[in-house]
Amino acid sequence: MPNITPFLWFDSQAEEAAEFYVSIFPNSKITEVSRYGEAGPGPVGAAMVVAFELDGSPFLALNGGPDHFHFDESISFSIDCASQVEIDHYWHSLSEGGAEIACGWLHDKYGLRWQVVPSVLPDLLSDPDPERAKRVTEAMFTMKKLDIAALLAAGDDTTN
Repeated sequence: MPNITPFLWFDSQAEEAAEFYVSIFPNSKITEVSRYGEAGPGPVGAAMVVAFELDGSPFLALNGGPDHFHFDESISFSIDCASQVEIDHYWHSLSEGGAEIACGWLHDKYGLRWQVVPSVLPDLLSDPDPERAKRVTEAMFTMKKLDIAALLAAGDDTTN
């Protein structure tokens, strides 16, 4: 199977964004930076393409300018979190300077969308008991950052 690598288009912040992302995820690093030369079209010495890894997964970031292409909700990266500590870390780190959306979604200060999701969520939402799944879904719809304890409690709440 060929390698598939997300390729992110930035106006002029590719290197800055890559540095930001590798500072958040463990086992992450910038692996290569190609810089514009005399032929342009970017300023000489400015990053053109930044190759980086987030916990071993490859990414590429391009300073493609001008700023007429933007990230939107149609593409996001989902982070599978085993604990509330992980959710809190990624949520607070990535939403700083960006915006919290809903149901575990946010966009970072570069406009890239992320889903910060507890590993247990798919099982809760597809619980064989439809009433339990409904309670979890309804609880999730009230949250921005997902709260594992609150989702589990909603699933176990039989008072409604």
